Amino acid sequence: MTLVHTEALSWRNQSYMNDIADRCAPSPHPLGMCQSRATAFGYPCEEYKVTTEDGYILSLKRIPHGPHDSNTSTEMRPPDGATWVMSTPKQSLGFILADNGFDVWIANSRGTNSSQNHTSLSTKDPAYWEWSWDELASYDLPAVLQFAYDHTGEKIHYIGHSLGTLMILAAFSEHKLLDVVRSAVLLCPIAYLSRTKSKLLKLAAHIFLAETVHWLGFHEFNPVGPVAHEVLSQICNDPEINCYDLFSAVAGPDCCLNTSTFCAFLEHAPQSTSVRNLIHLSQLVRNGGVSRFDYGNAKDNMKHYNQPRPPPYNLSSIPNHVPIFLTHGGEDYLGDVPDTRHLLRTLVKKHNSDSIEVIYVPDYAHADFIMAYNAPELIYGPMVDFFKRH
Repeated sequence: MTLVHTEALSWRNQSYMNDIADRCAPSPHPLGMCQSRATAFGYPCEEYKVTTEDGYILSLKRIPHGPHDSNTSTEMRPPDGATWVMSTPKQSLGFILADNGFDVWIANSRGTNSSQNHTSLSTKDPAYWEWSWDELASYDLPAVLQFAYDHTGEKIHYIGHSLGTLMILAAFSEHKLLDVVRSAVLLCPIAYLSRTKSKLLKLAAHIFLAETVHWLGFHEFNPVGPVAHEVLSQICNDPEINCYDLFSAVAGPDCCLNTSTFCAFLEHAPQSTSVRNLIHLSQLVRNGGVSRFDYGNAKDNMKHYNQPRPPPYNLSSIPNHVPIFLTHGGEDYLGDVPDTRHLLRTLVKKHNSDSIEVIYVPDYAHADFIMAYNAPELIYGPMVDFFKRH
């Protein structure tokens, strides 16, 4: 699930992106994920539409097996599916899993390019964008996981990156989805954000930037749209913010990006998210905990939660038998080391020692876990072994 999983934060200064794009060859398959990535490499690929309880129509892709293999298990992960098949079969996690006998399901959360339909709303309607990661965890995640489970009859190995990790942690904390999920992979998890190393993210949160944008009447946040341009023109007045490479300013200086993978990434990024989602993430930065969306006043919170403050997600209540594979990097500004260690202390305190595995890569930043040339050896291989043990 890539926004501030990579949907919201996967963008760079336009001139910087143009410099890189000039070195990228045009895609020979400028079509959807199945045609442009999977079938181009000989993998079967199926496409489905899943409707959430609140009416959002999500895209769900399936790679049932490798070019010649039959499947043995299931696996899936939001938010933006193209993230997982952007490179060659030996570099892309989705293909590596299929080659190892897994039935791979790839989900796209609401608001992403392939999941912008709704049963009654258009993306031009402000109401379409009135959601945050609360709704991603409460509606999108159960819808796609249940669909895959019903289709196969097998419990699922879940993989989330960035915002996708927060979604599954929120669900687990309320003891949801445990009947359909076999294990969970948390790639550079974000939960606690108060000690983020990103000066840009801290500044935006503490000057209530997303709240101001929403107050001005904007509901969709397109990272290359006019609203983002105006926002960045204000932030870039701060001499401590590196506006030449905004990606690194938000997510950390990547060490090992695969150039061809990043070129494919530019074909799919950036993507829109809701301004309300950015508000909710800003609340995490300011408040230090992990709570539901704060409507800003006791009256509205009472209407939604029957209490004056939004209820917290109690991450310490996550059942201790759930197998968890967690990775984090020393240069990650979003899933920064102090906040990730706080999360680990919360999880490990009650977790069975044989059901949690942690990999720390000192020079990895946020994007390296999905685009580094050495991720197959450092991350994906141990992940496959973890799945086979669980």
